[in-house]
Amino acid sequence: MSISIRKICLFVSFCASMFLAFVPGCGGGFPVPDLPDKVVGHCTYKNMFSGKQECKDYVGEWSEKDATNDCENNGSTIVLGQKCGIADDKRFGDCIFIVDKAKDKYARVELPGTDSSSCESMKRGCEFFGGGSFVPTAVCGSVSNKPTETLPVFQQPEYICKAPKAGEPAGKGPDGKVCTWSAISGVTEEGRRFEDYGDCNMVRTQRPYYPAAPASTAKDDDPRLKDPDYVKELNWVKSQILASSCSCCHSESSPKGPSNWFLESGPNWINSMGPRGLAMGAGWINTVGFGAYPPSENNGFIRSTPEHPDRSAFPTTDDQRMRKFFEAELAHRGKTKADFKDEKYGAGPLDTQRFYEPKDCSSAQGVAKDGTVRWLGGEARYVYVMKAGSSSPGVPPNLDTPEGTLWRIDVHWRDGEPIASGSVKYGETPAGTQRKVPKEGDAEPLESGKKYYLYVMKDVANPITRCLFQAP
Repeated sequence: MSISIRKICLFVSFCASMFLAFVPGCGGGFPVPDLPDKVVGHCTYKNMFSGKQECKDYVGEWSEKDATNDCENNGSTIVLGQKCGIADDKRFGDCIFIVDKAKDKYARVELPGTDSSSCESMKRGCEFFGGGSFVPTAVCGSVSNKPTETLPVFQQPEYICKAPKAGEPAGKGPDGKVCTWSAISGVTEEGRRFEDYGDCNMVRTQRPYYPAAPASTAKDDDPRLKDPDYVKELNWVKSQILASSCSCCHSESSPKGPSNWFLESGPNWINSMGPRGLAMGAGWINTVGFGAYPPSENNGFIRSTPEHPDRSAFPTTDDQRMRKFFEAELAHRGKTKADFKDEKYGAGPLDTQRFYEPKDCSSAQGVAKDGTVRWLGGEARYVYVMKAGSSSPGVPPNLDTPEGTLWRIDVHWRDGEPIASGSVKYGETPAGTQRKVPKEGDAEPLESGKKYYLYVMKDVANPITRCLFQAP
């Protein structure tokens, strides 16, 4: 199974709220190389989220077998010997992926559409989260590709303890300090602000962050602001969010501006949030995929977990009160739970990855008799070998090491260099990596003839190989 490239378009109104696209790939916003003229074939497939057709060319030195397998992984059948050929005036542009530069293998995904207002989201989807490079047609201005943004390396959460700010009471941590997980799921002590005790720059690497316009209702007058009971609840919800890392992206102080809804919006900040975000706050849409800490490690705050999927998306010390507020907001806008019946999950690509069902590896993937681990898709920061039937890894802190993980190594985000396929052996911990599983002792030996699940990521939430291999 060669690298499978899928684009997922949807909008998520949550902490770093936009998952406009996901495409496992190599690089991101790089200068586009001169592509070979050779096209082995093309694959026309339906985007599972948008419902629209897209087309991918297999450019360069693909074998017919690898190209055919990749197209099948997209749920379609390859057409050999022909390229896509969507007319320039009928598509936004192309998303270019370097599959294997040394072997002169590339993929070119043609993105159909003519609404120029979608050009920026197409570019961001391709480059910022997907790892490709966007080449626009006249629909999007035909501007030559210039690398403007690349997805930063995911910085793993760190537990930070700081002395309380002047005028604030002693913290609950050692020596009166305030301790906070610097994570997208992290929350500081109730009544304090996350930006004072966590590291928002670190948090913003853990979701794609960039500015986005608020809901169209953002500036609406709101007579409810004259109701003291309503204002009390509104301010309580705001204080809960200020304590959470959500405030890192949903604030005027965010480096490039707020991402969709924001806490300073007026006259009533909650009106800057769209219905889908409200439904996630009410627990009407499952947001387990975003990950969560137990309250004992998160200053008493709780949110949606696999054990409690109906909780609010927003970390809170009182889930019932939080959900009640958001349910009332939805009722105020004429929305009912039935309006969201088709939106079972809210974490977008994170959910897609959690529920991914792996297929058999190709001969170029798996663990060899001497333990050498091989994968496709380029260099990696995370390598897992799991029992067949294990769930696919999600995000930290509670979804990134599924039950059944036999061996996991991570390249440290701060100073480690990604590792190449074939450079590591099962059970070993190469220089520059950390072994997360097993914590002690040797990795469980692989049983000859038994199937195992190989899962390799370029970075968190960016898988490049996910397949089942048979131990030799």
